[in-house]
Amino acid sequence: MAIIQWFPGHMAKALRQVKENLKSVDIVLELVDARLPESSRNPQLAEVLQDKPSIIVLTKMDLADPAETKRWINYYESMGQPAIAVNSNSGNLKIIEKKIKEILADKLQSRKEKGIQNQKLRAMCIGIPNVGKSTLLNHLVKKNVAQTGNRPGVTKAQQWLKAGKDLQLLDTPGILWPKFEDPLVGKKLALTGAIKDTLYAKDDVALYAVEHFIHTNPDALAQRYRLTQSELEDTTVETLLAITRNMGFKEDYDRASERLIFEIRKGKLGRYTLDKPPVDASPEN
Repeated sequence: MAIIQWFPGHMAKALRQVKENLKSVDIVLELVDARLPESSRNPQLAEVLQDKPSIIVLTKMDLADPAETKRWINYYESMGQPAIAVNSNSGNLKIIEKKIKEILADKLQSRKEKGIQNQKLRAMCIGIPNVGKSTLLNHLVKKNVAQTGNRPGVTKAQQWLKAGKDLQLLDTPGILWPKFEDPLVGKKLALTGAIKDTLYAKDDVALYAVEHFIHTNPDALAQRYRLTQSELEDTTVETLLAITRNMGFKEDYDRASERLIFEIRKGKLGRYTLDKPPVDASPEN
């Protein structure tokens, strides 16, 4: 998949600001998309954070396969990385505050022993574009203070936000990294909307999506686009052409590819997860 120049100046600036602001925060909330937890983690951010306490927050859990989300949380926790899953369209403030206080228990106890009272905890929120960060923050602070939009690159500047009595949140712009070492990562990010729609070939992403659903949920694909069993068993190119015809677009598979991508993003084919945990991380009974 050919990706043209997409690393704008505000992303480079935001990465520098993250480095500069780390000393002024107690913890980092690293937001990732629950549909692709590892593919939506910026490797540059991991290098910047180093030993700073952090929580991986899997957003958009309502769009992801719930069993896979549990496996990812189990995996991260088994690696010593705290993680929680949230629905970006609801507050989740108590869940996030509880997790923060668990991780910073020693620091809070030290403040208490020193007689420091009512000092707010400060958390930095980071993540790639369109991961649901601004939407979640608006719910946490119960105001529309962070600009939102169902497209990447909406937030362009950092700002401090007040969440409840004990927490201050630093909102930061979404930051992508300059080059995808694995082209498949680019396709996953494009399918879920982390990359601007003008910067990739839609038929490449649609073919990847068709292949994924044929292997994971063929019934949803067949029912949505009225596919026969033989069309499901055909090559992915022929299956996409069948979808195109059934959409009424004749041979205009570019238009069909765009429709398919948008419908998958909206959950028309059900909940799905594109990344699998690298080790066995079955949900606990």
